[in-house]
Amino acid sequence: MLEHNCGKYGKDQDYVNWRWKPKQCQLPRFQGKVFLEMMKGKTMAFLGDSVGRNQMSSLICFLSQSISQWLRYRLLNVEIPIGAKNEDEDTVKTWYFQSYDFTLMQLWTKFLVEAAEQEINGTGTGFYDVHLDRIDTSWSGKLPLLDYLIISDGHWFFRKLYLHEYDKLVGCVYCSEGNLTDFGINFAIRKAFRTAFQFINECEECQGLVTVARTFAPAHFENGTWNDGGDCSRTRPFEESAISLTATEYDIRSTQVEELESTRSAKGGKGFGLLDVTKAMMMRPDGHPGSHRDFMGMTGFNDCVHWCLPGPVDMWNEMLLAVLKKGLIAT
Repeated sequence: MLEHNCGKYGKDQDYVNWRWKPKQCQLPRFQGKVFLEMMKGKTMAFLGDSVGRNQMSSLICFLSQSISQWLRYRLLNVEIPIGAKNEDEDTVKTWYFQSYDFTLMQLWTKFLVEAAEQEINGTGTGFYDVHLDRIDTSWSGKLPLLDYLIISDGHWFFRKLYLHEYDKLVGCVYCSEGNLTDFGINFAIRKAFRTAFQFINECEECQGLVTVARTFAPAHFENGTWNDGGDCSRTRPFEESAISLTATEYDIRSTQVEELESTRSAKGGKGFGLLDVTKAMMMRPDGHPGSHRDFMGMTGFNDCVHWCLPGPVDMWNEMLLAVLKKGLIAT
């Protein structure tokens, strides 16, 4: 969490003064005690990549501020479950709010589905074999433990991928092999979310599970990409007229929403909700850490993917609470 405390690392904090206002409604401020009362005796997990973890960190900060000082020190980091790996991002972590018997869990996954990095002489290439029809078992076994699942993903698909279905290589993303079809990012994301949603919907041990899909939140690299000098030094949000709803980021959002709606309409498609944050976040190039972060050994790279804490990402949890309070879940 501390690596995204941009103010601590010298970023001007004007970005905290801007707030998303939906059309035709008001988005209430987050009420930590209300949320904790709703979560008494429950377990919630954030499933996805490190941007999903970014949202979970925002939630932990909200909840820690909402309880009294003595209770704040009872936010316990519970022992990592047996079989989980204790390695940087490839981990399952659990936090327990004892006074509310509320468990918060992080389930980290690159693609939602099964994937393996290709290696040459034991060294990773950055290219992945992705099995679009196989669920990632690192998280699937945790579903029966959950009452709420917040699912998101997307950023790991922006690299060379070799796509497999039914044990056959069917195509790729960002490849130039003449004998393979480059299906593009949206195809891979659609298939991965479809597999994940179907698995969740068909989970026989998951009665009462509420699944909320959070749409894609874009990066804002300018003057290059993440590994060749790209930065995000803007200090104000974009005007609405400056963003394009035909951009790749919004196409990804539309793909995710379409797959969610398809699952909702399928037999038994109950308990699915939506956090549609893409358009709001397309307008916030000012809300990333950039160079104002704990580099944790990764010097020379600006972080224009994750979001400052506090910052625009806090709106996602305000929206989450509003969705849960109003019961805006397909039942």
